[in-house]
Amino acid sequence: MNAPTISSKKQEGAQLQPTAAAAKAREPMNVLIVGVGGQGVIMVSKALASLAQSKGFEVKQSEVHGMAKRGGSVFSHVRFGPQVWSPTIPKGEADILVALEWAEGLRWLSYLKPDTGIFICDTKRIVPPFACLNRRPGAPLRYSRETPAEVKAHVAEGYAIDATDMAEKLGNERAANVVLIGALSTALAFSADDWEKSLAEFVPKKTIAVNLEAFRLGRSWIEEARTLTPEAEAPAARTPVPAEMNYSVRLEITPDWCKSCDICVKLCPERCLRLNEERVVELAQPEKCTGCRLCELLCPDFAIRVHLDIVNVQGIAAAAAGSRA
Repeated sequence: MNAPTISSKKQEGAQLQPTAAAAKAREPMNVLIVGVGGQGVIMVSKALASLAQSKGFEVKQSEVHGMAKRGGSVFSHVRFGPQVWSPTIPKGEADILVALEWAEGLRWLSYLKPDTGIFICDTKRIVPPFACLNRRPGAPLRYSRETPAEVKAHVAEGYAIDATDMAEKLGNERAANVVLIGALSTALAFSADDWEKSLAEFVPKKTIAVNLEAFRLGRSWIEEARTLTPEAEAPAARTPVPAEMNYSVRLEITPDWCKSCDICVKLCPERCLRLNEERVVELAQPEKCTGCRLCELLCPDFAIRVHLDIVNVQGIAAAAAGSRA
């Protein structure tokens, strides 16, 4: 039998006191994902947690949803590393903050590490009802007015990306969360192939192709943004129609996306929407619609799009005069 090795107290102390580098290597990676109900916050966190676990990391995840499922605040903490004790991220300790909605991103900025934290945020603005007291198009909203440049000046590394517009151009606006996953992937040490395999498990099977395209688009956008110094900011929202201009309102409704949640019907200030026999929203009284876009802003499934078509009053008057002549 081999005799046990006897170490001096000095040697034991050296073994029990790891170096700062070794201690840092055991610290978990903290990723905070925030947004509004219906945007896919939970899907983003589950895809990340599953990928990290598949690579042998210990993973802890904490999320809040439930009553926030349709339109309310949603957040998810994801922590992974060699050893993780707590499922929640302390304030000021998030390595990466991913925000699917602009105001929610600003709400959680205090959780980001001040010196090294990375902020990735969609410029999508989902304006709450109390911000739309004046419903005329072009009226100012009671909503956060900070610009991307102002916010990025207060973080170590920040990216304001119009992920919703990018996803819309791919043909599926709901893939905006996957555009942000692509952006997130550039900040973590997982391969693009591993990310795509994880995504394929969590997105609907019929949308795998467009979601993979959205992932690659978000990833390439960040890689390009890191090599450039863009002067122009991402657009905050569509250009509003001045209140004094004449316009006609047109609602574009995608029936397959409507989940019959009834939010738009109940919160429409003019009471001009309803659910039809198939429980799909429709514009019942178009003459009452002011084009306030509240239904579009609150729809968690992007089933409603409001179009304000400018009316050429002079052209109409000239045509009417010609017909009378």
